[in-house]
Amino acid sequence: MAIVEKSPIDKRLFGHPVGLYILFLTEMWERFSYYGMRAILVLYLVAETAADNPGLGWANDSAIALYGWYTMFVYVASIPGGIIADKLLGQRKSVFVGGLLLVAGHSVLAIEQLWAFYSGLILIVMGVGMLKPNISTMVGGLYPKKEQNKRDMGFYIFYMGINLGAAAAALIVGYIGENIGWHYGFGLAGIGMALGQLTYWYGQRYLKHVGNLVVDTREDTEKKESTNLIGAIFNHSNSLAGFTVTVLAGIAVWVFGGSWSYGLLIIGLAFAVGVGIVVYNDGNKIEKDRILVTYLSFLIIIIFWGAFEQAGGLMNVYAKQKTDLMLGGFEIPASWFQSVNALFILIFATIVGSIWVWWKNRNRESSSLFKMAIGVIIMGWGFFFMSVASQEVSYDAAGEIIQKSGMQWLVLAYLFHTLGELCASPVALSFITKLAPDRWMAFMMGAYFAATGLGNKVAGLLGESATDFGEFAIFTGIGVFCTIFGILVILVLKPLKRLTHGAEELEGSQHDETEGFELADE
Repeated sequence: MAIVEKSPIDKRLFGHPVGLYILFLTEMWERFSYYGMRAILVLYLVAETAADNPGLGWANDSAIALYGWYTMFVYVASIPGGIIADKLLGQRKSVFVGGLLLVAGHSVLAIEQLWAFYSGLILIVMGVGMLKPNISTMVGGLYPKKEQNKRDMGFYIFYMGINLGAAAAALIVGYIGENIGWHYGFGLAGIGMALGQLTYWYGQRYLKHVGNLVVDTREDTEKKESTNLIGAIFNHSNSLAGFTVTVLAGIAVWVFGGSWSYGLLIIGLAFAVGVGIVVYNDGNKIEKDRILVTYLSFLIIIIFWGAFEQAGGLMNVYAKQKTDLMLGGFEIPASWFQSVNALFILIFATIVGSIWVWWKNRNRESSSLFKMAIGVIIMGWGFFFMSVASQEVSYDAAGEIIQKSGMQWLVLAYLFHTLGELCASPVALSFITKLAPDRWMAFMMGAYFAATGLGNKVAGLLGESATDFGEFAIFTGIGVFCTIFGILVILVLKPLKRLTHGAEELEGSQHDETEGFELADE
């Protein structure tokens, strides 16, 4: 009897498709490059120009402002990245293009010229926009509809890859950047991304069945608007109204608020609002409800990351300037604290996942929205440790620091941030793949990351305001707000869950109800 060997796409390792581990390694190296650069970006901006390892000598608020703009655009670029994948390239090819752009961007950052600095940031924004939403969507596509629970675990494994890369990056790139040279650190991040690109290229035979372009086979009258997204904004009253109101808000901020930059940002986001409503209009009744609850969940995402991303900005500068970093005779590099979150994730991911399984087995509330709300609350509590830390710092009459805070407060804050992230972030990724229609999967994942980007910008604004209001007010305010917001989400959980139409309880998924779409042959 002939033995039929399994094709590469059917092979499994530890119960999961081999393709998962290819995506795991690709994302691990991509996050190594991103978080490595992120760990030293603000420190490079504020480093004195006359130092042994000179930086740009910017003021703290200016550096944190650029950090906020940059991290926002990195994720907002996921919207056009998702649309390109849905309508032109497919997710698999889009990830490859994004990887090439990232290798180029990180490599350019290694050049010690100001033009190279800004050019590198632009290339990285474009690269992450193409790669990030699409590789996450591909993870969900590896699993059949009947394997919803295994899909959740697949995202946890994928999330471990993200944090392996992040932990190694902060330690290695951070040390090299702070102690050898900032641009050597940027260059090392580029080498990491090149390794990720090679891994992805090598593993294509395990991924041929996922991330391909979805061809709309409905009648031309049905699919016309989903093809011409920008034009479709002006074809319906609700999308036109959403677009118009957002544009007017941007003009008001520009004219009356005196901020052309934020005015232009809001005007640009008007197109995202309009397209989002077009996508909503394109669905049937069940799809519309699920798309609506997905959009509502983005508010939770903005709040979560608006608080959480103080790590790379305000808390990064606080670690450098106001924290006692001496441990015996060794001074810990401030950038190393960027690895604490990732290390805690590697330690606690399985524990938190097991606790939720135990909780669910006791027939307790365990929906994704509930976990996200609990995550916001726990993460917010971490800032109360930073409130204590800010009270330990003392100054002389000239305003110079004479006593710094202990580093244990930073560690405790990052611990609570990590526990909150483990409750919220992996399940949010899985939640999107369960609710979004196949034909809009990459767009919806892109919109999720765009919400993350807006949260990053909120983080930058809060970090900037610390110059005027002080760290104690900012840290305490974030902690109180996140607690109240999380409780409010829990109070409205039942109507939100009704809008999902049982997507998380079904053995199949909402895609069973969607007809008229097929994958393009490769």
